[in-house]
Amino acid sequence: MRALLVVNPIATATTQRVREVLVSALAADLSVDVVATKGRGHATELAERAAGNGLDLVVALGGDGTVNEIVNGLLRSGPAPNVPAFAVVPGGSTNVFARALGYSASPVEATGELLEALRDGRSRRIGLGHATFTDPSGSDQSRWFTFCAGLGLDAAVVEQVERKRVHGRRNTPGLYLRSALGRFIRGTGHRHPPITVTTGERPGPAVAADPDGVGSDGVGSEQVLVAVVCNTMPWTYLNARPVRACPDASFDSGLDLIGLRRLRVSTTARSGLQMLHGRRGPHGRNVLALHDQPMITLTTARELPFQLDGEYIGPQTEVTVRSRPRALRVIV
Repeated sequence: MRALLVVNPIATATTQRVREVLVSALAADLSVDVVATKGRGHATELAERAAGNGLDLVVALGGDGTVNEIVNGLLRSGPAPNVPAFAVVPGGSTNVFARALGYSASPVEATGELLEALRDGRSRRIGLGHATFTDPSGSDQSRWFTFCAGLGLDAAVVEQVERKRVHGRRNTPGLYLRSALGRFIRGTGHRHPPITVTTGERPGPAVAADPDGVGSDGVGSEQVLVAVVCNTMPWTYLNARPVRACPDASFDSGLDLIGLRRLRVSTTARSGLQMLHGRRGPHGRNVLALHDQPMITLTTARELPFQLDGEYIGPQTEVTVRSRPRALRVIV
């Protein structure tokens, strides 16, 4: 089996020793090339080249940003039977995708689990999310995501964290939490325009909803101030604790969404506690929860921050996300 190991050398949990152990272990079972990424977008190029060269497997040693880049490189031409299988060894600070697949948070333990799965021939095909939007020049863009997409406040937090990391701050769950609390206390989310959430197979501008939230053509529309789309559970982690924004989300179903209609301190705090402590997830009059949706369109009157898999993409006024079942084969 021919494999490519893509290493992010600056990922939080990546050390030279971990890399040496992983390379040695993989080399015993695979014909493996090892390449370290040199900057943003490099992992996408490497994965696209691996797919074009007919490799059997691409393994990521890095965080969710590296995972997202590799997935977008593997699927640049779309899902196909000859796309290399994908595996991941967690090397970042959060590692939502790897842990959602069932891998241990420890890179060394996850390496052992990966090798066992390869020897046993275990794999599965998982569904992914696919987002379409426009770049700053106005050109249409599309991108795959593995576990979440967000428009508004959560993306603003991601943007703020990325700015702090540029200035040397370490990427930790605590940094995300402090950034989120700071944004909320300053009232950033309250000044954002509402986000219209439209469900149904017909893309385009949101339609007026009837009192039940569903138009005569079967397309539903509601307004929220925060919108997060989930492709799996959890949304993220606070150290070892999963944050269950959409507890029924799964790689085997369509997309889920959690939206908050208001950002009052009491109701937002209640929803936050429900994400952390309740298996049911957020619920109540302030919560819009959607499950197993084939397509969701988010629109807003003026630009809001947009993120995919915890990576800031840029400001958007309209984003359409679609579920793509069985898009990628992963080793588990």
